[in-house]
Amino acid sequence: MIGVGTTGRVDGRTLRAERTRAAIVDAHMALIGEGDLRPTGERIAERAGISLRALWTNFKDMEALFAASGEKLAELQAAAHRPIDAGLPLPRRIDLYCEQRARMLEMLAPCARAAALREPFSAQLKQNRVKAIAVVQAEIEEVFATELALAGSAGGQLLQALVVASTWASWSMLRDELGLGLSAARGVLTRTVSALLAAAITSSLR
Repeated sequence: MIGVGTTGRVDGRTLRAERTRAAIVDAHMALIGEGDLRPTGERIAERAGISLRALWTNFKDMEALFAASGEKLAELQAAAHRPIDAGLPLPRRIDLYCEQRARMLEMLAPCARAAALREPFSAQLKQNRVKAIAVVQAEIEEVFATELALAGSAGGQLLQALVVASTWASWSMLRDELGLGLSAARGVLTRTVSALLAAAITSSLR
């Protein structure tokens, strides 16, 4: 009976700790989503309904919180992602891919803007970005495998160009620097991806 009771207490503590950590991550991301791009520990704790001490008991520093928030964002994006059939005609694949990238980039936007302020001083945020880019590259390799193969020795460069066009830096230029609306920005992305792939196909036929 002692063992059972001990296990119950341990499980209860573990569950409460998990809930507290989840509340902290949710609070962190909610504040960023509302425009507070550099939320302090005090504001995060207040939003999560916990003490500042509890915040730092669950996360030893902001780097640990950045890691957990990055994982949560990746989970949200994975849940919203829809596989694209690589056997579809190229124009259809481009449309589906660019529509999906626009959705994913809009989902990423608040966290990406916040990360830009802290990334020069954060190894974890840099790691989060590297992981996000790797996910985009893997999707491009899958969705446009035929065209990358047709590009032959230029396939690596084509892949890099498509990654650049599809990631946050380019999307931020369209949305934040040029001030384009969502539809217009997606149109530029579609035009860019289409042009890159068309050029690769044309070169392969020469």
